[in-house]
Amino acid sequence: MKFSIHIADWELTEPFRISGSEWLTSYCLVVQLEQDGCIGRGEAQGVDYLDETAESIFEEAHAVADQIRKGISRRELQDLLPPGGARNAIDCAMWDLECKRAGKSIWQLTGITPKPVTTVFTIGLEDTPERMAAKAAAAANAPILKIKLDSHMPYEKLAAIRAARPDAELVVDVNQGWSFELMQEMLPKCVGLKLAMLEQPLARGGDEKLEGYKSPIILAADESCLHSGELDTAARRYGMINIKLDKTGGLTEALRLAKAAKDKGCKLMIGNMVGTSLSMAPAFVVAQLCDLVDIDGPLLLKYDLPLGLSYHNGVVNEIDPRLWG
Repeated sequence: MKFSIHIADWELTEPFRISGSEWLTSYCLVVQLEQDGCIGRGEAQGVDYLDETAESIFEEAHAVADQIRKGISRRELQDLLPPGGARNAIDCAMWDLECKRAGKSIWQLTGITPKPVTTVFTIGLEDTPERMAAKAAAAANAPILKIKLDSHMPYEKLAAIRAARPDAELVVDVNQGWSFELMQEMLPKCVGLKLAMLEQPLARGGDEKLEGYKSPIILAADESCLHSGELDTAARRYGMINIKLDKTGGLTEALRLAKAAKDKGCKLMIGNMVGTSLSMAPAFVVAQLCDLVDIDGPLLLKYDLPLGLSYHNGVVNEIDPRLWG
């Protein structure tokens, strides 16, 4: 089997800010596998809060190149590499190659029936309520908005966005940016703003106070649940699990986590690390199982790959199999 990797960079339409971080460019590891005249591809960005970068996951993938070229299985890959960006890109490339060699779609291989999904559109963090409200108003065709917040004027920003978009479903992502005390203060106010979900209000490893806490709004775990090995603890603290392929280390583990979380009664969300449609395509598979979908990465980029996902008023209909799967 031929195995090649490279790093690609994709410029964002504008700076993308969350609590504690800012990006101008999305850097991606791209994996390509070739066998029997068929090519499979996968893309990953890595998990930044675990100190993964495109360069670090490139090195991680490069270190196992000899084993990959010998033709290991997806099951063997789970033991060869830990969860993270490198395994994600290779795992997704393996799925793509398997589809092409078998002449079957990803839907045939997974047994999942595809349907259109509606993705959120992300409103990045700004320093004033007015700027965030303007961004929300400009996204008039997006029926679901995901609002990035930190501890600076969170209620004022949400209230301004709600006033600008009374029609939109609003979900909020704090990216570990609140204290437990601020969360307790904010949640009753958020009920009045009719928020659908609050994601990762507290820091990973510092959210034990959520056990036994009765939240008036469903809480979702992102940084606090990387893969199925962390599900038991997360399910005691959160009602929804945000699955990201970079966290799980690929589609194989993402599907395993989705089933396990559903078995525990958790709602499901699929998220992304801001990549091209090559990253979003396997996430679209998991999206079929989810209650909330966040695969808007290409909408935040100046350009996307040819044959990329098509977005119409937030609705994503299908994957072009020439791109992936």
